[in-house]
Parts: sequence; C-alpha cells; structure tokens
Amino acid sequence: MELLKIEEVAKRTGLTKRAIRYYEDFGLISAPERTQGGIRLYSEEDIEKINKIILAKEVLGFSLAELQQYLEFQTIIEQQKSEYRTTEDREARRSKLIEMSQVLQKEKMMIDLKLTRMAQFQEELIEFEQRVLKAIDQLHE
Repeated sequence: MELLKIEEVAKRTGLTKRAIRYYEDFGLISAPERTQGGIRLYSEEDIEKINKIILAKEVLGFSLAELQQYLEFQTIIEQQKSEYRTTEDREARRSKLIEMSQVLQKEKMMIDLKLTRMAQFQEELIEFEQRVLKAIDQLHE
C-alpha cells in the first residue's frame, strides 16, 4: 500500500496542508501514520474519506460540527452493516436493520434542515431580486 505525504494529499484533494491538519485536529479524519521524523503519511482510504468530507461540505453546506456528526453516523452505519452480515440470528439481524434505519432517519433530518434553510435563503433572494427589478422598472417610467 502506497502512503502519500501531505503535499500529495493536498494536490489530490484541493485542500491546503493546513486544512488537512485542521481536519485531523478537529477529528474529522484519523491521525495518519507518521515516519520516524514525524512526517504524516496518508493512505488511499484517508484520501477517500477527505474527499467524502469535501463533498458533504460543498454539496450539503455542512459546518465542521455537522460534518463530524455526519461522519459519526456513517461510522455507525458501517458497523451495523458489518454486524448484520456476520450474524445468523434472525432477530439480531432485524435489530441491526432497525438501528440502521434510525441512523439514516437522523441523517435525513440533518439534510432536510439544510434544505429548508436553503429554500428560505433562496426565497429571500427571489424577493429581493423582485424588488430590485421593480425599482428598475420604476426608473424607466
């Protein structure tokens, strides 16, 4: 497995080295392996996780705290999936599915809240634009 220095990770993700270190300090990504000299070394998995964070931040507009919660939900779901696959007991499998469903509902609620806020913001912009266009029309009269 090839490990990459932070400079290469920054190039591949579009983040600054400082942002990558901040994500680590904030707990969004795990502390990477280090050389004896203390140089951070990142795996492809680390890069994938960073790219997921970037996508959630850009597309969903999540704050860092919301990203942290979102990633915690993702971890819980992965654990539940793994436990679901490894158990044969029908009731235990049902329980895992219910737990996954509950976490997914929480994730959907986070996204719904963001969408509601975005819709409100868009409505304000539309109203302001209409007032500006009306003012322009009045100046032409």
